[in-house]
Amino acid sequence: MAVSRMRGRGSSAGRGRRLASLLAVVVSFPLLTGLVPTAMAAAPADDFGTGDRSATVAITEVSPVAPGEEDTLSIRGTITNEGSSAIIDSSVEARQGVPLSGRSAIDEWLARTGFDQAADGGIVRGHGQDIGTIEPGMSRTFSLQVPVSALALGDDGVYQLGVGLTGQREDARWDQVLGVGRTVLPWQPGEGTADSPQTRLTVLWPLISTTHLTAQMGADEAQTPAFRDESLLAEISPGGRLDQLVSLGADLPVTWVVDPDLLASVDAMTEEYRVFDGDELVNGDGQDQARAWLLKLEEAVNGDEVVALPFGDPDLASLAHQGIDVQGALGQLATATEAAGTTVETVLNGVQASTDFAWPVEGAIDPEIVSVATSAGAHHVITRSDSLRPGDLTYTPSAVRPIGGGTTAIVADARLSTLFEGDMTSTANASLAQQQLLAQTLAITQQEPANERSIVMAPQRMPSAAQAQAMADALVTLRDDAHWVAFADLSDAAQAEPDPAANQEVPGAGDYPRELRAQELPVGAFQSMRETQRTLEDFQVILTRDDRVAPPFGNAIRREMSVSWRGNEDEAAEYRSTVQDGLEELTERVHLIPKSPITLSGRSATIPVTVQNNLVQDVHNLELRLTSSRRLGLEVSEPQEITISGGHSQSVKFSTTARANGVFYLEARLYADGKPYGEPMRFRAEVTSITSEVMMVIAGGVLLVVLAGIRMYTQRKRAARQPAGAGVGARENADAPEGETGADTGGGATGTPSRGERLDSDE
Repeated sequence: MAVSRMRGRGSSAGRGRRLASLLAVVVSFPLLTGLVPTAMAAAPADDFGTGDRSATVAITEVSPVAPGEEDTLSIRGTITNEGSSAIIDSSVEARQGVPLSGRSAIDEWLARTGFDQAADGGIVRGHGQDIGTIEPGMSRTFSLQVPVSALALGDDGVYQLGVGLTGQREDARWDQVLGVGRTVLPWQPGEGTADSPQTRLTVLWPLISTTHLTAQMGADEAQTPAFRDESLLAEISPGGRLDQLVSLGADLPVTWVVDPDLLASVDAMTEEYRVFDGDELVNGDGQDQARAWLLKLEEAVNGDEVVALPFGDPDLASLAHQGIDVQGALGQLATATEAAGTTVETVLNGVQASTDFAWPVEGAIDPEIVSVATSAGAHHVITRSDSLRPGDLTYTPSAVRPIGGGTTAIVADARLSTLFEGDMTSTANASLAQQQLLAQTLAITQQEPANERSIVMAPQRMPSAAQAQAMADALVTLRDDAHWVAFADLSDAAQAEPDPAANQEVPGAGDYPRELRAQELPVGAFQSMRETQRTLEDFQVILTRDDRVAPPFGNAIRREMSVSWRGNEDEAAEYRSTVQDGLEELTERVHLIPKSPITLSGRSATIPVTVQNNLVQDVHNLELRLTSSRRLGLEVSEPQEITISGGHSQSVKFSTTARANGVFYLEARLYADGKPYGEPMRFRAEVTSITSEVMMVIAGGVLLVVLAGIRMYTQRKRAARQPAGAGVGARENADAPEGETGADTGGGATGTPSRGERLDSDE
């Protein structure tokens, strides 16, 4: 116990270590004879010096981050007992620096979990701290003050810096290294001179969010926009993720990479807007926050370079692998690119943004992705060195690389770009990432001091507030303390002299990461976008003000291609369905009013058909057609062109001609530009054009005509049967006065009796 108490007290700690070593030799004797004490037998041999089972040593601060020769290094951190037994009589000490020969050596050092006396450096004597007892699951903090001269640093370069916890466990009463915390230390004392080598560093500062704005529009004249939820308001409000990014980026030497859709969405919030609360739409109240955020952003980017991604941040890899064969998909990318610069300039009051850069997700590329990325006019593709590898070089080449066809790849450094992807709410993680950024940039500079290079750091697309804070702190430190780095804009990196020795061959499709391919939008997503686009184009034909419909729905279609849908296919499908349903609901506001069955009496009749326009604008270019199921039985007049004012209806009259009685089925349908518009409207018509009364009148008339004909025929037959002599009598009778005939004067004695007379005599 006396030995443990002496540990950490200057030179007495050394005596304690020597005594502990002697005790270890004494203890080893029973191991040879098999007489192992019970407590020691319970401790597995591989616990000795592992440094990763009993305790976690987390270094939360190193100050100064890039010390000079006369500085005293302040090292702070936390020790946590991860085991099931209490740690007793423990102390923490810094270990001497060990030079790391390059970037790979830095990676290997930080990946180690075990403890090795030679590899981890000797203990810095006289500057330790007693920790005492740490119960299982509990933590203790430490703070060491170590003169830089005690670290045994030599030539300029990167050094490993370790802090070890040495002590005992209640179930293993001997001294051992229970945990080691590791970080790296850039070592280049002096302020540097004008001739000192420097590496130009370009840092992308992404201002990107998920899809927030829907295609939903109010039926009112103002067409109030609607948002999916309140998440965007939370992001731009003070303390929110996007608010933090703007506040932090304003003081950093960065190139802003902006999704114009984000700007358009926040701009829509500056006026009246609505938000979905479940299935209900409620009024939004974030106008003040939206205006304040845009004003802050406008001031933040003043004087900085701004790069605008295509509107909605389309997923170039999904488009290349899944949507390339779907008609119109590439056209959506071209439109998104055209809208990018205009949107930034409009929302940010004249800020000019470059649209010459494409950024596939995580910088992963293949020939198809490059082809799609450049199809809309971009000449630079931002990739990453774990995709387009540098080749067999012993140094890190400049980011710019020509890859053919006038296209340039901007190869971001993968190590730097992924430094801040972890849990940056952990102070230890943030501190380690900061030290790595300093160390890695120094290592790059020292690889080829005479070969000044230009490298790029392209972090994750949507860093959290904690990740943004960690990046900002590291960049401020790099700017203020790392004289081996000079910051540059992305356009400067694109114009740098490419290294002819660097690999310029784009990896094949088979090299695209499987985990990224599994997250891509399916082919069906792009087919759904095509269907929505066709519906929109057909609808535009009839609108007198298509600018009120085409932009919001066109933008919504482009939002369906966003990178932010990766890993959220269910939400993406729901969004696509919502856009299509919303557009169809809008088209259905121009419709035919259903008709009840009708009866047509008479040979000719007029049929009215009513068209309702519930839009807030006039519609035109519509043709209404009425067709009969039996055209030979019921003829209908020609189609008619119609124009209807917003909020009104119009009745169109069709003339008909009946050829037969019976039941007919009529179909009315609207057409726009020769294509059917909306659903047809069918109704029944019963034709009774020739009624029973009319038939009786006609039958009576026909009967009279027939009877008249019979009478005339009978008279002619009678006249033909009279004898020739009768003609004299007839003439005499004709000359006789009216009312007198030959029968009256000729007597019956000498004349031929009439038929009636003969009949009388017979009787």
